[in-house]
Amino acid sequence: MSATLDLSRVHFPVTALGPGRRLGVWFQGCSIRCPGCISADTWGSGRGRTTVAELLDRVQPWLADADGVTISGGEPFDQPDALLALLAALRQRTDVDVLVYSGHSLERLAPLLARADGLIDALISDPFAQHQPQTRALRGSDNQRLSLLTALGRARFAAFERPLRPEDKVLDLMLDDDGSVWMAGIPRRDDLLRLRDLLRDQGHRLQVSADVSTRDARGAPHA
Repeated sequence: MSATLDLSRVHFPVTALGPGRRLGVWFQGCSIRCPGCISADTWGSGRGRTTVAELLDRVQPWLADADGVTISGGEPFDQPDALLALLAALRQRTDVDVLVYSGHSLERLAPLLARADGLIDALISDPFAQHQPQTRALRGSDNQRLSLLTALGRARFAAFERPLRPEDKVLDLMLDDDGSVWMAGIPRRDDLLRLRDLLRDQGHRLQVSADVSTRDARGAPHA
């Protein structure tokens, strides 16, 4: 029986979360809920229920063209069995790199990483800290760590152990079938507020999605 998971969304191509044109997979549900998170809409669990087999069937047409896979959320490690099943299946279907984002500390993830040995090429770990500087590539705050876990990970991501460059300060804008607009990437602080003000000045109405259980949280689909 295929493992079940709560899925927020998938998209191809994503260009702002690692090198090349990447397949992006966002898990739904997060137990960490960092203050200032721009992805409060991915916090609530019990939505987007699917199976790993169904997800793989959905993304299979994109895998041949993908330069890598980025898995984020939500919190992927909150669904460890589904995550491990997905990682193992991806290893069987493609030889591209796999980058996983987690808000858990590297130390807390150690037992799960042992089970995922060889399945994750690069990991960005530790919670987003809104009062920390944001000067490092691929990270929302400088306390977050980039771990290169395989030879492929070192080859693909060693160059990202560096300060931000102008070309890093990009976001992917995407349209869903229902007309919703969402972003993928690591926005700079107050980017969403600047976008809101720009759109309002042009006469547009902007509503930012948020998890229904957190009335004071605001967010948009994330990294």
